[in-house]
Amino acid sequence: MKRLFGSVRAQATIGATLVVAVALIAAGTAVLLSLRSNLIQEAAAQADATARQVASKVAARTAYEDLDLPDDEDRPVQVVDSKGRLLAVSDDLERISGTGTDAVRPDPEALREPADGGDDDDDDDGERLEAGEISDEVERGEGTATVDGHTADYRFSAVEVENDDDRLTVWAGAPLAAEQGAVSTAQTVMLIGLPLLLVVVAGVTWGVTGRALKPVEGIRREMAAITASEDLGRRVPEPSTHDEVARLARTTNATLTALEASVERQRSFVADASHELRSPIASLRTQLEVGLAHPELLDVAGAVEDTVRLQALAADLLLLARLDAGERPTGGRLDLGALVREEVSQRVGDRLPVTVHGRAGLEVAGSRGQLARVVGNLVDNAQRHAASRVEVRVRADGPEAVVSVADDGAGVPAPERERIFERFVRLDDARSRDDGGAGLGLAIARDVAARHGGTLRVREAPEGGALFELRLPRLAD
Repeated sequence: MKRLFGSVRAQATIGATLVVAVALIAAGTAVLLSLRSNLIQEAAAQADATARQVASKVAARTAYEDLDLPDDEDRPVQVVDSKGRLLAVSDDLERISGTGTDAVRPDPEALREPADGGDDDDDDDGERLEAGEISDEVERGEGTATVDGHTADYRFSAVEVENDDDRLTVWAGAPLAAEQGAVSTAQTVMLIGLPLLLVVVAGVTWGVTGRALKPVEGIRREMAAITASEDLGRRVPEPSTHDEVARLARTTNATLTALEASVERQRSFVADASHELRSPIASLRTQLEVGLAHPELLDVAGAVEDTVRLQALAADLLLLARLDAGERPTGGRLDLGALVREEVSQRVGDRLPVTVHGRAGLEVAGSRGQLARVVGNLVDNAQRHAASRVEVRVRADGPEAVVSVADDGAGVPAPERERIFERFVRLDDARSRDDGGAGLGLAIARDVAARHGGTLRVREAPEGGALFELRLPRLAD
């Protein structure tokens, strides 16, 4: 049960049903109140019209027995004097309440009693009227009346009229049966229709959400299968729709593709690293074993060179491991031009001289050690392939600081200009320590550039060799 109601499908269904239920209840209540108010106002208007119709006859001094009062169930009428005595009433009225005068038969004494001019105090308290004038004010109330054996609820209106003798009040009623019937019918319809409508809403929501989430369940099952099989070559099914679920499937497959590439890259890295480490270790071991057996044949210089190469390779692998782990460059502002000059000036044993052009003052943010490593790797690469010279330039290009390293060698063929930045890639097949590094320098340089928010690309130099450009975001002066 907990699992059922904890699902997105169940929560969406419950939420939609509750929202619709609250909206329908609020709307139904508003409709009922509005309907009741309108029907009551209609009954009041009907009672007002009847009361004024009778009041006009009274104002015209029509005798009470000649008033011709309505005798149907829809319009019970009473006429009372200022003392509350009944003067005239509808013929079929048997019982009444809510008018202040419950009598249903005229008072003979009131009919025979001479007029006394009314009560001046009452006139002072109410609206002053001239003889034969009808009041503009209407008093309203609700009560019951029994007409011809039928008892019902009524809306009563009272209108005052002044005659020569006294101030009289005409009470007229209008039945509320239509209002009560309409409201009762509306309530019955709502009580029956509301649950049915909620069932429909719940069913539709359950079906729609189930259909919408069906691809998600397929994605979940496939991801579980991929996790269990460790086969990153599999992909989750992509719906043919263009909704959020389809985008989720595409993003999941893109993530799986990136993950597969990362794992393959890691496996290749481990295999290549093992191969590269095996060569200097094997060479060093051979020299040491020969030296142990024949001390006079020990190649100390070669052993030192192998050890240095092994140390450099281990340092490169450690830096790549830190970059792969997401290490971000730390440091503050640094002068890129000064850093380049300092790095070049500290180099010894270069095959060719390095010329540096450019001014100081181009500041960037990042790790001094990592950026110096990039410059050193680029110069090492140029030294390895240059014919007669190596040039390094530092310049500003809009919001970027650019370090370019050019040589006059054979250059890099266009199809190979991206592949050379892959790890353990060299354009020659040589593997001896005399032919260069292990193919990690350019890969490290590009990774460091990316970590600093920059780029590293290669193109053809004006002299025909290779031109490597390192671009980094400049800091504001």
